[in-house]
Amino acid sequence: LNYETVKYFGNERMELERYDGTLSEWEQWAVKSQTSMSMLNFAQGAVIALGVTLVMYLAMRGVAAGEISLGDLVLLNAFLLQLFIPLGFLGIVYRQIKYSLADMDLIFKLLEREPEISDRDGAADLVVRGGTVRFEHVDFGYNPERQILHALDFEVPAGHKVAVVGHSGAGKSTLARLIYRFYDVDSGAITIDGQDVRNVTQDSLRAAIGIVPQDTVLFNESIYYNIAYGRPQATRAEVERAAQMAHIADFIDGLPEGWDTVVGERGLKLSGGEKQRVAIARAILKHPQILVFDEATSSLDSRTEQAIQATLAEVAAEHTTLVIAHRLSTVVDADRILVMAAGRVIESGTHAELLAAGGVYREMWELQLKEREHGRTTA
Repeated sequence: LNYETVKYFGNERMELERYDGTLSEWEQWAVKSQTSMSMLNFAQGAVIALGVTLVMYLAMRGVAAGEISLGDLVLLNAFLLQLFIPLGFLGIVYRQIKYSLADMDLIFKLLEREPEISDRDGAADLVVRGGTVRFEHVDFGYNPERQILHALDFEVPAGHKVAVVGHSGAGKSTLARLIYRFYDVDSGAITIDGQDVRNVTQDSLRAAIGIVPQDTVLFNESIYYNIAYGRPQATRAEVERAAQMAHIADFIDGLPEGWDTVVGERGLKLSGGEKQRVAIARAILKHPQILVFDEATSSLDSRTEQAIQATLAEVAAEHTTLVIAHRLSTVVDADRILVMAAGRVIESGTHAELLAAGGVYREMWELQLKEREHGRTTA
């Protein structure tokens, strides 16, 4: 997946040296393993040869002394041959046991790891009545040394669309991870219809939320599979309808293999805009009560973005919607816009109110207008 990055920076030689180093390390361990096997086989052969020689010598003495018959000697020899066959597999069995023990050790270490997030004892299913989402004085950091969010307090009323904007690093995308409870807050609480997300089951919480993430990751399966992943029990007609609403159905129909086209690892065979439209179709198909759009149209061209924005507005009309955006033109219709900086909400209001206030939002708006005009001029 990273071959283009290697070529961008001309690091083919460095990667070859790193690969050679890994091969050398593997070679050393392979030699040690083979040496161990050879020593085992040699010792095994020596013990068997010594044992057979001793037994045959004693048997021949018995025949010479008349204590056993020649037929008994032949029978004993046959028994020894039958014994050699399973002993010959001892080295192979030993190697398989060593491999299995190594694999078991890794598996047990994985099983012994405690999940970072788990359902509390007696956790109930989330009951969504309207879908009001509230952040109550939330503090959070991925590690104690660096706090991301500071006393964050806001509400997304049921059926409303609230947008969060700000410069990169403001902590916007962290909000989506916390709503989904990929992490727990350090202090404060996140509630949905008054229910703390830490007190409900993760399955019921995530079933109630649909997201179009900033970085869309697809499975190495067909386009149909990736869209239907939003609701596996959906009918084909529902999947195709979701694709139409996401404005990707015509693209799929034009492919040689159509809906059966495999998208490659992480969606490598699709462009950024195409992957984003698949993610939008997947979220539409899920039909959740709460929607989260994290830079949902950042990889789309202007014409497609306008069409999908209209679709998203239609889909979100009866849902609680949190929009995380950098491009301000996509959130002008939001019921409320929050401006974040350094993990705090520094401005709040409608598009018109924030422009009139003449603060950070207005500066961002004017800057993006200039960039847009400059783009049109150069085009």
